[in-house]
Amino acid sequence: MSGASTKADSQTAEFSLIDSLSEIAPDAWQALAGDQPMLSHAFLHALHDSGCASEATGWAPRYLIMRRAGQLVGAMPLYLKSHSRGEYVFDHGWAQAFERNGLPYYPKLLGAIPFTPVTGPRLLVRDPADRPLLAQAAIALARQLDTSSLHILFPCEEDRAALSAAGFMLREGVQFHWENAGYADFEAFLASLKMDKRKKLRQDQRRVAQAGIHYQHLRGHAISADMLAFFYRCYVGTYRAHYSRPYLTLEFFQRLLRAQPDSLLLIIALRGEQPVAAALNLIGGDIMYGRYWGTEEYLSGLHFETCYMQSIAYCIAHGLSRFEGGAQGEHKISRGLVPTPTWSAHWIADARFADAIADFLARETDAINHYLDELGEHSPYRT
Repeated sequence: MSGASTKADSQTAEFSLIDSLSEIAPDAWQALAGDQPMLSHAFLHALHDSGCASEATGWAPRYLIMRRAGQLVGAMPLYLKSHSRGEYVFDHGWAQAFERNGLPYYPKLLGAIPFTPVTGPRLLVRDPADRPLLAQAAIALARQLDTSSLHILFPCEEDRAALSAAGFMLREGVQFHWENAGYADFEAFLASLKMDKRKKLRQDQRRVAQAGIHYQHLRGHAISADMLAFFYRCYVGTYRAHYSRPYLTLEFFQRLLRAQPDSLLLIIALRGEQPVAAALNLIGGDIMYGRYWGTEEYLSGLHFETCYMQSIAYCIAHGLSRFEGGAQGEHKISRGLVPTPTWSAHWIADARFADAIADFLARETDAINHYLDELGEHSPYRT
């Protein structure tokens, strides 16, 4: 992509494209990315280098890079996509509408963390004033690449405002997150729940304990190669149980453990010394992100205890402020996670389709807000 002539801070912003983060020094990237572990140089580079997010899998990296006087001042993780899998924001209906009208929807340009429905920065800038400039440059890139559309998934609030101002349409979604209200311990959290919810959680805990299950929390270098391999068997088994293939490889997780061990928390369910199930979470700053899970046997309550209750207990014990439980799942409300709006931003090149999608999004947003209101009436908390 050729340099832009737009002036900002009295210096010309120059834009370029790269297809590998090996071209960017890790420290320079981290100065933009902050402390969210899925935006780190190590995480993204491991996705690409292990082949998980690559041209062969339909995730061709096309990172938009912004420099001034040769210095990296902005970036966007972008991908040229040949499908819509692994995104957690569903646009298959839009693709079908394009196809019915004899127009190609793919390739499309996507701004996201592959396979990761986590809200965070997408317009990575040193100076917040550069967000609109980067958003406009992304649209220019989408036009230059002759793509049907540009989609930015799970942007933070500041990015959302800049994207909207640049002409993107906003789409609302819902996830379920747990907030730490300063609980002294896990019992204090349970005491904050309504009686029926508290009773159900205690029943789950008893079932798991009566099955002889206890837990280990392993963080960073405490995660052995054998335990990581066990987790991966469980992770693959979960996909196979749903007749699908996993997005991520063991090599990816091994690289991640070597590169940023402190971001990983592995929760292991054991019977005696034998591991039975595992959940792998990521931690950045004071937020835990629930990401991957699997088990080698079915036990009533095991999934909820391993993925949610053990994660919440760890957050309370270590002073973490929030646990994001991943995509979808009304069942999480009864475990103390509450509905939280999420967003995506969309630019459509063809004005006719843009108008139709804008009308759809307006109606969808009304429905989502009504859904959030309904969910809000079923808070698991006493007050």
